[in-house]
Amino acid sequence: MGSHDDGHVERVVKLAVYIAEREGADVEVVRTSAELHDIARDKPNHAIESARIAGEILRRKGYDEDFISKVVHCIESHSFSSNVKPKTLEAKVLSDADKLDAIGAIGVARVFMFSGERGRSIEDTLKHFEEKLLKLKDMLYTKTAREIARNRHEFLKMFYDRLRKELEFYEQDC
Repeated sequence: MGSHDDGHVERVVKLAVYIAEREGADVEVVRTSAELHDIARDKPNHAIESARIAGEILRRKGYDEDFISKVVHCIESHSFSSNVKPKTLEAKVLSDADKLDAIGAIGVARVFMFSGERGRSIEDTLKHFEEKLLKLKDMLYTKTAREIARNRHEFLKMFYDRLRKELEFYEQDC
């Protein structure tokens, strides 16, 4: 999928490693989790399914169970909609990195790609801004992510407000 393509994964890996280094998290757990966080993106509960598949992959590659359980937890808890709360710093870092890729200019581009993939209207996309995207900055765990989010959120809000205003024009008698 375009909105959750390899580019998204690469950005999340870079963001996650950047945050992990600044927050003192285990970079290898974070990097591995980020690389595998969306491998089952096409499944209904992609976070849980991605975690399960990641565990299988890492076992086949000979990783120890402690490392695997850390990665699995990160992946299970990264998603906005999985309802699994991150308990470790590494899980919080992955969650933050994934959320950061959903806001700012890249987030705006991705949300419209996602809406196109799903056949959503502009109005339905604005509901997605309201229900999810505009809330993400307040859901971040790490100081580093909150600093990155500040400008990205401002842009997201500005874009949302402008789009809403332009749509209101059409609701009036032109």
